[in-house]
Amino acid sequence: MATYLSPGVYVEEVEAGSRPIEGVGTAVAAFIGFAERGPCHEPTLVTNWSQFTRQFGEFVEGAYLAHAVYGYFANGGGAAYVVRVGAAAAGSSPEAEPAAAATIGGYRLAALSAAPDAPEITVEVTPSPATKGERSTEDTFTVVVKRGGKVEETFEQVGTKRGRTNLATVIKERSKLITVEEVSGGRALRAGSVTLAPAVPEPASAPARVTAKEYVGDVADRTGFSGLETVDEVTMVAVPDLMSAYQRGAIDLDGVHAVQQAVISHCELMGDRMAILDPPPGLGPQQVKEWLVEQARYDSRYTALYWPWITAFDPASGKNVSLPPSGHMAGVWARSDESRGVHKAPANEVVRGALGLASQLTKPEHDLLNPLGINCIRSFPGRGIRVWGARTLSSDAEWRYLNVRRLFNYLEESILNGTQWVVFEPNDDALWARIRRTISAFLVNEWRKGALFGLTPDEAFYVRCDRETNPAESIDAGQVVCEIGVAPVKPAEFVIFRLAQLASGTSLVNE
Repeated sequence: MATYLSPGVYVEEVEAGSRPIEGVGTAVAAFIGFAERGPCHEPTLVTNWSQFTRQFGEFVEGAYLAHAVYGYFANGGGAAYVVRVGAAAAGSSPEAEPAAAATIGGYRLAALSAAPDAPEITVEVTPSPATKGERSTEDTFTVVVKRGGKVEETFEQVGTKRGRTNLATVIKERSKLITVEEVSGGRALRAGSVTLAPAVPEPASAPARVTAKEYVGDVADRTGFSGLETVDEVTMVAVPDLMSAYQRGAIDLDGVHAVQQAVISHCELMGDRMAILDPPPGLGPQQVKEWLVEQARYDSRYTALYWPWITAFDPASGKNVSLPPSGHMAGVWARSDESRGVHKAPANEVVRGALGLASQLTKPEHDLLNPLGINCIRSFPGRGIRVWGARTLSSDAEWRYLNVRRLFNYLEESILNGTQWVVFEPNDDALWARIRRTISAFLVNEWRKGALFGLTPDEAFYVRCDRETNPAESIDAGQVVCEIGVAPVKPAEFVIFRLAQLASGTSLVNE
């Protein structure tokens, strides 16, 4: 409380009675797979395709990560975290592979990798001129890097002592053409000139062998998709390169099931994200049914499965290839959330970039798969290739629809983040009233957006936080209990028109 000791006018800032709840993001994907280069086992944020290529390179033959990320952005995705796995088996980054090197004194110089027709690189080392009026306490040099006879980089006053002017430190931080490392024989440096032929890196390829542990990783070491537990923004998880490894025989079907079950467990543990699974390649309608029911046997409200695989153009081979659909589906989710809201089922949406499907589906076949929660992708004449399913893999009817589960994820996370101010407040009627006002105001906005069912807010939701939900023993335990009930909108999955034939001349009266 302020103290007033002398007459005057005082201006004070006071806090509002209730604080608004802001909705959290609903469409941030995480992709785990193989890449040409980039950090390994480190969730890296990318917001467009150009950022991905700068960090992780282009399309890799025999890998689907780049295709999934490209399809995600093409279909409307806005932000994604990428976790590169399998780097140890695939080899080091092409950018770090030096050419045939040469030594000057105790230092080994090498050119960074380049294209086959890249010009030669010449490195000239000369003593630096002394500063006027002094004599230097150590030998310093000027390093000039030429490419094709043209000066590209110049580094002045570099030496062999530790610090910011150390030759190896300066080259590592600033040079884009050469690398320098110390070799046996000390750190002596002398004047001289060497010519380096740039190396041509081997074409990037996916690892020949990979285990389930490589994908799953460890929370403590922040590896695999387990490291995503530290990234709160993620709402979707996909592992497209699990299928590329299976196709090459780098992992068997039991390993595929182990990884997919671990992804499901991760999403259930976090409680705010969904797993988007891919079925094995080459399965027909009956086969994908048998795979899910008899082998995989997944049952989770935090999981969605899409079939069949889609056909898209592969810049790496210049041909059309069959791809797992998870990356494109994550983009469709993001696009639907942006245009309509998370409460809208992400279905009846065009799959951008899809040129065809690995399997054409008939209606009787779809009748077989939809009740199992297999979201089918279908091709319609004149309407393109569209997502034609919006179900989870849950056997619980209350969590059958994908948009219902994702809406609750959104509401729970938004309310959780928006009510942190309640902690350590006096636990009394005034606090309960503020909580009711805050949450009710948020839910009214969601009802107005069409996310909740009902003609009035009273039909759409209720918020209870009073003496009934907070008895004396609960208050003594330091607890505030608030009960919230919402009526989510559900998709019009089955649209039925009933037509009847009427006798001619019959008068119709609308009731």
